[in-house]
Amino acid sequence: MSVNSQGTMLGHPKGLFLLFTTELWERFSYYAMRAILVLYLVDKVQSEGGHGLGWTQADAISLYGTFTGLVYLTPLIGGWLADNFLGQRKAIMIGGTLMAAGQFILGTPHAWVQGMETEVFYLGLGVLILGNGLFKPNISTMVGDLYKEGDHRRDGAFTIFYMGINVGAFLSGIIVGSVVSAYDGNFQAGFVCAGIGMVLSLIIQFLFAQKLLGDIGTVPAAKLEKQKDEARGQVRKEPLTKVERDRIKVIMVMGLFTIVFWAGFEQAGGLMNLFTNDFTDRMIGSWEVPTTWFQSLNAMFIVIFAPVVASIWVRLGDREPNSPVKFALGLVLLAVGFLFMIGAVVEMGGDPTAKSSMWWLVGAYFFHTMGELCLSPIGLSMVTKLAPLRIVSLMMGAWFLFIAAANKIGGVVGSFIGHGGEKEEQLANAMSIFAGIAITAAISGVILYFMADKLVDWMHGAESKVHHDEEEALEEEIAVTGEHEAIKRS
Repeated sequence: MSVNSQGTMLGHPKGLFLLFTTELWERFSYYAMRAILVLYLVDKVQSEGGHGLGWTQADAISLYGTFTGLVYLTPLIGGWLADNFLGQRKAIMIGGTLMAAGQFILGTPHAWVQGMETEVFYLGLGVLILGNGLFKPNISTMVGDLYKEGDHRRDGAFTIFYMGINVGAFLSGIIVGSVVSAYDGNFQAGFVCAGIGMVLSLIIQFLFAQKLLGDIGTVPAAKLEKQKDEARGQVRKEPLTKVERDRIKVIMVMGLFTIVFWAGFEQAGGLMNLFTNDFTDRMIGSWEVPTTWFQSLNAMFIVIFAPVVASIWVRLGDREPNSPVKFALGLVLLAVGFLFMIGAVVEMGGDPTAKSSMWWLVGAYFFHTMGELCLSPIGLSMVTKLAPLRIVSLMMGAWFLFIAAANKIGGVVGSFIGHGGEKEEQLANAMSIFAGIAITAAISGVILYFMADKLVDWMHGAESKVHHDEEEALEEEIAVTGEHEAIKRS
């Protein structure tokens, strides 16, 4: 695919900033919906003075786990459809339209569908999941397609793109929380707000894509690859070598540990979201901080600290930890974050009316984000380094399956808070869940630390200790973090 040139901005093709803005509003839409999903499900039904569906907390968190699991599963199908039939641009427009429709269906007032509120909710969620499957895997790929092979600007482009993702994620919790508050706790107004964000994303893509992207994303990738293969002759399929098998073993082992991390981390939108809403003192003077605002902390911390973490690895030079050790550190930091949640429960002394300080939550989200920065970029980077080139897409798909499983397991774990029992019982169950995740994450981190040398041996030299000039190395590390956070969040 020839790279379209329509001038530059800040040294990059203008098409990058089109994709940046498109993704910013799409991620705003997704994270706004994610921030209020569980809160909407557990809110009282309309006849009891609420705006929700009146589910138990356990059922709501279990559904949240299923939803976020499917968010990581359906892109495998959407990516295949785009590669073989639709092309990326068409997949993004179809997916975005479905996502907007899903958000507006979720925002349908209960008065319009009396007696079918739950059915309409499932319809909206299903349409949203299908749309996400088409949108999610293709927008990031188009960023790379803006640059010719070997263009040094590519890494920096993913860093810029990643900032757009996190700006959208940061704004989502604040804006949707403010909208819900303005409409007296009506979460469906929040879904409509998320739908408007998705429509903005579609309008921007529709108006400027042809001008700024040219032919990029219009032809299915498999068709382009087939043309290349025919030009250079048929590539013979070879069995996996011992080195390749060992490297795949590393991916599989690390995948098991990534399940532990994300199952804990994804409590943010489920159990921790409910804990914020029900058991946290959110008052600053006479003003109450909206629950959803805490969902923006992760994105804010990533934007602030991603360059700091990248700088630390570079400054360590030859003492920089290998990938499995960084992974282990991420698990330990996740455990530290849950120690803050344990502290929040302990402060309440078993009294659900006592309320815990919001600073416990800030501390928990901070350490969870630090763990994410140690683990998320490392995992995806590792797959691209270790997977044999001829099956790299398959192995990336397998990696997303680990994350999908983690999200579902996280939902099951969070649902142990109970089915609508007394608040004292829910608080005790929350304590057990936080402690269980902290212990599991810490033990997993220790086990992985002691396995690290063996895993590095199985990598057969894929992990190099050679560094470039310090400034160049720092730029590369930040770019890698940005690229893989972009893939993770997009």
